[in-house]
Amino acid sequence: MTEPAWLTVLTTTDSEEKAHLLARGAVEARLAACAQISAPVTSVYRWQNAIETTEEWQVLLKTKAERYDELEAHLVAAHDYDTPEIIATPVVRGNARYLAWVTAETASAAAL
Repeated sequence: MTEPAWLTVLTTTDSEEKAHLLARGAVEARLAACAQISAPVTSVYRWQNAIETTEEWQVLLKTKAERYDELEAHLVAAHDYDTPEIIATPVVRGNARYLAWVTAETASAAAL
């Protein structure tokens, strides 16, 4: 099975303002072609031996698979969580023009 060419990458944060900063930073750095910020979600999770319930904003970023390591490093550096959620899901099919746009928008500086 071949590796996917494109990914959607999900992260979460605890404020709308932080979500906008994470989204904008990744797009400005050309590590993501776009980012969508969803309305607050309620997250329930175990952290340091306690069950927590928190309001969070999800940020869904679209990128080329080859840019994932750089995008992950960027998100970890920009994030204020000790262990941020960063999950990549392969894009197995999509509109050809859209995926070409994602490819162009996430081209590395060397490729421009």
